[in-house]
Amino acid sequence: MSSTNCRLNKPKRILKTSSSENLAWPRFLSKVTSMDKNFLTTSDFTCDELSAFIESALRFKRGEDSAKPLNGKSVGLVFFNPSLRTRASMQVGIYELGGNPVVLEPGGTSWTIEHRDGVVMDGDKTEHIKEFVRVLERYVAAIGVRTFAHLKDWQEERTDPILNAFARYSSVPIINLESAMHHPCQSMADMMTIREKFGLEKKKVLLTWAWHPKPLPMAVPNSFALASAQMGHDLVIAHPRIYELDEELMANVKTQSADNGGSVEIVNDVDAAFDSVEVVYAKSWGSKNFYGNQDADIQERAQYRGKWIVNEEKMAQTNNAIFMHCLPVRRNVIVTDGVIDSPRSFVIDEAENRLHIQKAIMARLIH
Repeated sequence: MSSTNCRLNKPKRILKTSSSENLAWPRFLSKVTSMDKNFLTTSDFTCDELSAFIESALRFKRGEDSAKPLNGKSVGLVFFNPSLRTRASMQVGIYELGGNPVVLEPGGTSWTIEHRDGVVMDGDKTEHIKEFVRVLERYVAAIGVRTFAHLKDWQEERTDPILNAFARYSSVPIINLESAMHHPCQSMADMMTIREKFGLEKKKVLLTWAWHPKPLPMAVPNSFALASAQMGHDLVIAHPRIYELDEELMANVKTQSADNGGSVEIVNDVDAAFDSVEVVYAKSWGSKNFYGNQDADIQERAQYRGKWIVNEEKMAQTNNAIFMHCLPVRRNVIVTDGVIDSPRSFVIDEAENRLHIQKAIMARLIH
């Protein structure tokens, strides 16, 4: 099996350094430029840069790096949506790096936010994002943002309007903690978990759609597919017809895969999809064809209940694959108890790795 293929091209962008330089961080990634400072999607980074994040995270996990680059700094965490792993791992990670987390929940612990420009604010929104961001950045060294898709207007939500508004108005780094289209911290924890279990070898990786009683956002599958392609894995994406991922994103996935020595295959046969794969990543998502019409999506997906589920029979078709899921997961809906409780399930390690990879990201971006 060949190793993952990070082409040694000149990086598209160079990461800024923190106050504590990690000795194992590649020298060419330690230069400082005035280019992009945010962590919005993995496509903003090269394969080499993503690998450097993972190696830094592994050092944090092994206890080899105990630097406190956030000493005396605060990081804002803005949660429009609920969270367990993201919220806890970010708060703990900021603390372990020496910093102070400031958690805000628009509409709960802070004012409701309007993100659209030029709007007459005579509705239920109290503060415009322009003021929200510009005030918050005076207090903090970076801002993490979690804002799910509303599954109402595909053409609008595919542009990540709220996340990009934060990036547009902020002069401090913005970290995407899951947006309408991307969840890069999760996908980096996923890539870290695969490397931890298999080393540098590229693997045959399956991203499989699974039945869920209601449509869910595409951020996790989008980011997993993109990061897998960037790391040069051989990627199989399995889903029923009508549940295709975004065309522009898939074009990027195929380009990244070709550039980094991988491959991409799309299948609509759930039984054939599992053949010989080494990683099984399950996730449900809604169809862009039904944005704004949840009932139609629920009716369409009903036929796949009990068929598009990860069970022991499908796992037996694999090449002794590991099972992964971002969590939370509905047991015996997405995956059977027998699979998620088996020794080949690494969902808990995957969740732990959110802490370490986010520490690596913050240590690089915040200065």
